[in-house]
Amino acid sequence: MGSRAAGRLEPVPAAATPGRATFLELFFDLVYVFALTRISARAFEDLTQDPGREHGWGTITGAGKTLLLLLALWAVWQGTAWTTSRYDPYKVPLQTVVITALVCSMLMGVAIPRAFSETALLFAVAYVIAQVTRPLILSIALGPHPYRRLKVRMAVVFAFSGVFWISGAMLTTNAQVVLWSVALVIEYLAARCGWPVPGLGRSTVSKWEIAGEHLAERYQQFFLVALGETILVAGFAYSAGPYESGHVWAFALALATSIMLWRIYVQRAGRILGEAVVKARHPANIGRSAADTHLLMVIGLAATAIGYELIIEHPLERIPGAWLAMVLGGPALFLAGRARLEYEVFGRVSPSRWIALTVLVASSVPLLHLPGVIATAFGVVVLATVAVIDARRARGAPPEAAAPPF
Repeated sequence: MGSRAAGRLEPVPAAATPGRATFLELFFDLVYVFALTRISARAFEDLTQDPGREHGWGTITGAGKTLLLLLALWAVWQGTAWTTSRYDPYKVPLQTVVITALVCSMLMGVAIPRAFSETALLFAVAYVIAQVTRPLILSIALGPHPYRRLKVRMAVVFAFSGVFWISGAMLTTNAQVVLWSVALVIEYLAARCGWPVPGLGRSTVSKWEIAGEHLAERYQQFFLVALGETILVAGFAYSAGPYESGHVWAFALALATSIMLWRIYVQRAGRILGEAVVKARHPANIGRSAADTHLLMVIGLAATAIGYELIIEHPLERIPGAWLAMVLGGPALFLAGRARLEYEVFGRVSPSRWIALTVLVASSVPLLHLPGVIATAFGVVVLATVAVIDARRARGAPPEAAAPPF
């Protein structure tokens, strides 16, 4: 690392051939395996701690708060991934950014179960530090480079939104949710608009230089992290026992679901996302679009993992609506995101995606209040059908090349 770590920080050239993700980046991802399990545990507690909440407003608000925490985790991960895809990840300033984000993400994960009570300030402070220090470190390391103004604007935005994060952590739960939501809206809108700051201007996303293949690989790796979390949740839930036939079936169906989710993702758009980013006229635009797509799929995987835990622990009980939303809604969100990914890579969407998505949504009414393993089995059949259709379409045909519409 010695010689590469020396010298002033420079953005990667747009046409540069990127290296693979560094060990530090993969180490950083491991923190998110833990953090995502905390997300699932929190949602599971919301759905099971009070039987009266399964159908009520409490379930909706609990899901909204959990989603808020997941969006915050994603914001830190995505900001770090974009940074290592725009600058040499072997440089000391970049490694400092990643290590800082790693520590802060770990603290956020620890705080998640009680993030709207006793650990609210821990979560908020860790989040603000991760988001503010990244552009500050880069603005110093970039020196007089024109990108320095972008980092200064980002630091200003995150410092401003940080006031909402810290203030909200010290208020009642309802006020906390409102202020944290406002902070996230400010940050997400600022990113979409080129980080505008009065007196400092704004930037155009299409002009950003990124190592597109590296960024695509990072999204693929985060998808695997989220998929691995579903396996962990299923394993932990089943290992707690009992090992009666219903629990065995629920566990087997959970594993089958994860396998189908993996198979659908990698066939073929998920495998060649990097090629699509390189071919795009503006790689940063498809990179930003792929970020939204993978966020949708990750939310779907998180919901699916929650469904695993619910059904493995209560396999033969009648499934309430909130539980069914996890069991079938998770795969449905994944398919919606996967359809969007296919459009980003090939400029079209296979009919099987939308048909399967429609079937999952339509089946929610007849499956309501049936045993959970039946709903889970139905989801596996739908996903397996999509996977088989994908395999038959690809069999005997030359590999389809990326044709991004960007």
